[in-house]
Amino acid sequence: MTDPIENHLAGIAAALGPFRTVAPRLADWGAELAQHLGSGGRLLVAGNGGSAAEAQHLAAELVGKLREDRMPLSAIALTPDSSAVTAISNDYGFDEVFARQVRAHGRPDDVLLVLSTSGRSPNLVAAVRAAKECGMRTWAMVGAGASPVGDACDEVLHCPSPDSQVVQELHLVSVHLMCEYLDRALAKTEEEKRVTKPLLVVVGDTLLDRDVDGEVHRIAPDAPAPVLDEKSVRERPGGAGLAALLAAGSDDYDVALVTALAPDAGGARLSEMLTAAGIATYALPLPGVTPQKIRLRARGQVLLRLDRGGAAQPPGDAPDGLLDVLGSATAILVSDYGRGVAAHPAVRAALEKASAPIVWDPHPNGPPPVPGVALATPNLAEAVKVTGDAAHGTTLSTAQRTGHKLREHWRARAVAVTCGGDGAVLCQAGPTPLVVPVGADAGDADTCGAGDRFAATAALALAGGALVSEAVQDAVAAATAYVLGNAAGSPAPASAGSPASAEGKPERVGADAAGQLVAEVRERNGVVVATGGCFDLLHTGHLATLRAARQLGDCLIVCLNSDDSVRGLKGPDRPLNSQTDRARLLAALDCVDAVVIFDEPTPEAVLSWLRPDVWVKGGDYADGGPSLPEAELVKRWDGQTVIVPYLDGRSTTKTIAAAQAATAGR
Repeated sequence: MTDPIENHLAGIAAALGPFRTVAPRLADWGAELAQHLGSGGRLLVAGNGGSAAEAQHLAAELVGKLREDRMPLSAIALTPDSSAVTAISNDYGFDEVFARQVRAHGRPDDVLLVLSTSGRSPNLVAAVRAAKECGMRTWAMVGAGASPVGDACDEVLHCPSPDSQVVQELHLVSVHLMCEYLDRALAKTEEEKRVTKPLLVVVGDTLLDRDVDGEVHRIAPDAPAPVLDEKSVRERPGGAGLAALLAAGSDDYDVALVTALAPDAGGARLSEMLTAAGIATYALPLPGVTPQKIRLRARGQVLLRLDRGGAAQPPGDAPDGLLDVLGSATAILVSDYGRGVAAHPAVRAALEKASAPIVWDPHPNGPPPVPGVALATPNLAEAVKVTGDAAHGTTLSTAQRTGHKLREHWRARAVAVTCGGDGAVLCQAGPTPLVVPVGADAGDADTCGAGDRFAATAALALAGGALVSEAVQDAVAAATAYVLGNAAGSPAPASAGSPASAEGKPERVGADAAGQLVAEVRERNGVVVATGGCFDLLHTGHLATLRAARQLGDCLIVCLNSDDSVRGLKGPDRPLNSQTDRARLLAALDCVDAVVIFDEPTPEAVLSWLRPDVWVKGGDYADGGPSLPEAELVKRWDGQTVIVPYLDGRSTTKTIAAAQAATAGR
């Protein structure tokens, strides 16, 4: 008589070879289950006899674990509830014992796995049919022979043995292998999730902003004050919390906030809103109560602002490890509201050690930026207050003067002085600033939060590898759009660079016309702006420069190189268009008020008698701005030289070369 041990092991050995050819399906099933169960789906498992035990075994491995700890997964074995099994069998017959449970627990796209050694169990076939009626996917593990159960399913794994005992043992191997592949797929998914996005860390004081909107229909009988009938209340994080909230709107970056929160209802509300926005909050303890800014508004107009929280109190000690997040930052934004976070000794020490570029949005009551920040973004009033500047001259001259003073005083690499509707003035190492005008007039729109939008956008741009000049241009555009969004419902703003309608506009070409215009503007204390160039083939790069220049004053005069001057600079084949045509085309633009033609290589002679208040050049500002030969000349009459952004890739020379190449290729 054959030894049972040898006989049984021989049967297993004979089945293992063929089993290897079907086992790869288990890798596919494990990966599918990882995706489905990992996202909240469910697996139902059913079997009879020994297969019922395997069904329970699989459910236990998924709800519990196979080896390493992981999230519990939803798996229900339809066999162990004796009351349900006997009640269904008694009332509906044994063939419905699994089908009725499938209809109760199954949901579309869930998976039903049935196990059978014979592959002929009617109750399993009925369960598969019920699952398909529910929109579920169906899998089977069966033996080697003909299988009505397997035929009814979407996918089937045949365990290649005529021995039902070996089939059950291979089912157990299959269960374990499928769980192994499932865990591997889940681990890979978690690893992919741990590949983090670039991180922007916002540092500063967080306030609770409350906007109370209502209507005013009467004056209070006991005081000359309007009575506001409250209609709605909107809460949001303010201060550094608002900057973080605005930055969190970008899907390309993770955002963390280092701030101070009080242990009160206001602090809890702030924490709740920040967490809901996906912002990781690292909070120092804040003594006292949460500072609040409450604005009472009617029809979009602020009637009164009520501040709560009292005088600022220094935050408490930072818990161990709280500031480690600064070391992993891609960029850092310090949004200082003068309440102590930016002045905290441990915070400042961590900022000084940080290697990421720092954008510092200062506050008059706060500390100076740490040395070496990539960009500081004071507004004009803050810049004047910190420097003690008398604020004489134009907005542009004041911003340029104070910006350079602050850059040296703070030892910052760049300072962008924001000037509201006049845009921003970027001061770097070179003497000539970059002036970035706004693209539209927002009128009387609510500007609350525009500074936070500006600073957050600049920080995100630096995190993405942008130049400081590019970051400031992005920030001006974003802040302008933010303010225009607050002005929704107001008349559409005029397009940028359109100070007056071109219809009926006099064509001012020549020295006499330009001189008359300068006299008219100066008589009303206006600002004369001038720029220069060949303008041989007018393109959008020229138009962008001209429109930006026009926004810096009350008139724009273009100093145009004559035909002889262009030939001396560009060669005998230039210009393509005569000076008369070029001048008339420029004068027709709504952003150009007059054109003066000069014969010299540079416009120094014409500048000497025009004496513009602002001389504008378009160009790259990546290295702090080129040294412009006209800058020293313009200084003689206290004028300014500035650079405005240009559209990259637009060049007359490139356009001509492209046209010549196209012609040659015909």
